[in-house]
Amino acid sequence: MTIYEELNVRPLINASATLTRLGGSLMPPEVVQAMVDASKVFIDLEELQMKVGDKIAELTHNDACYISSGAAAGIVIAIAACITGKSMAAIHQLPDLTGLKNEVIVHKSHRNGYDHAVRQVGVKLVEIGYAGSTAPWQLEAAINERSAAIIWFQGGMTGHGDIPLEQVVAIAAPHGVPVIVDAAAQVPPVENLWNFTKLGVTAAIFSGGKDLRGPQSSGLVLGKRELIEAMRLNGPPNHSIGRPMKVGKEEMCGALAAVRWYLSRDHEGRLSQSEEVVGGWCSELNRLAGVSAHRSFPNEAGQPMPRAQVHIDAAAAGISRNEVVRALLEGTPAITVANGPDESIYLNPMTLEDGEETVVLERLVALLRDK
Repeated sequence: MTIYEELNVRPLINASATLTRLGGSLMPPEVVQAMVDASKVFIDLEELQMKVGDKIAELTHNDACYISSGAAAGIVIAIAACITGKSMAAIHQLPDLTGLKNEVIVHKSHRNGYDHAVRQVGVKLVEIGYAGSTAPWQLEAAINERSAAIIWFQGGMTGHGDIPLEQVVAIAAPHGVPVIVDAAAQVPPVENLWNFTKLGVTAAIFSGGKDLRGPQSSGLVLGKRELIEAMRLNGPPNHSIGRPMKVGKEEMCGALAAVRWYLSRDHEGRLSQSEEVVGGWCSELNRLAGVSAHRSFPNEAGQPMPRAQVHIDAAAAGISRNEVVRALLEGTPAITVANGPDESIYLNPMTLEDGEETVVLERLVALLRDK
């Protein structure tokens, strides 16, 4: 009996995305083994943080790396480090920002639920621009002696009239204002592990538990050594604002194993296989009455990976989109998919294990055909 059977928790086939609420992703054997090995001995956690970080930085062509307990924790500790630097007085003063820099600049178009990780340090978010356009002068005008950082959220909200990231970096640099990029779900492409920092951003933050397939409670902060060293002082095991955001020796070693595994993947072959799966899904589903399926690109996170968008006409198909989603989830095995607009669902091959793409298709065809 597995632990999930004991607890009566149903395993899911995930045809949705690398979502935290679904457990992120599945770790490959190499990552699991690294975590098991790490669990067997005592070590100095600060030494391990530094040496694992240096190895990941070397592998990803970066100056330095900090391993956090998830991308959101990485944001919190990075913003704290932007405020305090290596000043122990400032570190111990947080979250009291009296006399410290207390503003973080953000595009209005980038506001989203994840900016709570910025705000929980106690800073004020200063919005620039409008929902559909932002001008460089608006960023210039927002920068002042209270500016601790500029936060950039990469993903579905970017590209809506915002200032290009390269220009943001160019404007911030003369003022000495760090630029922090939340790139939690921005691999693939694998090159993003170094592309953002090559543009000159101070740090780019990635989830370790999404497509990297490392521990779910891990994240990578890749960037300039000065900031990373300040993050270490603001993070666990030190008594600082990051103390509750503990990352263990198992997660650190698992994150390193995940980066090594991810860099060795055949990314072109994976993309080709995903295209083949999506094409097969669409071909079969388009044979059914009341169903229209097509390739959707990029995916929900803005990653250069395909998925299938399946529109269901309830009158013609005899079953509604919501009924299909519910039946997939309540069936055996349980399958989770993402809701789309206009009575559609999205089918994502990224999070499927070999053979599960056939299970998803067969279950969906049976549901739509039987009605």
